[in-house]
Amino acid sequence: MTFIDFKKLLLDADITLPKFSKLIKVSEKNIQAYKKKKEVPNTIAVIAACFASMKSADLDYKEVVELLQLQAKTKKGVGFAKKVSKEKEAGKDSLL
Repeated sequence: MTFIDFKKLLLDADITLPKFSKLIKVSEKNIQAYKKKKEVPNTIAVIAACFASMKSADLDYKEVVELLQLQAKTKKGVGFAKKVSKEKEAGKDSLL
């Protein structure tokens, strides 16, 4: 599915991209990255299509998703913390 078609489905579902990403616990930055690729993964497309269908049938998809108690995934050991540990190791080497 193209990113444009995905955005149309979000409009049909009456949800913004930031609210969509928060609801499904996926980083908005990750979803915005699909814009550059010009297409979205199948799972994201299916979710958006289901939300649009549920909205047209007057079903509250937000309530259904919230009942799932989804947890946001976080990467461990990346970013600043990893950089600091490398700097500490480099400092230890210079002391020896």
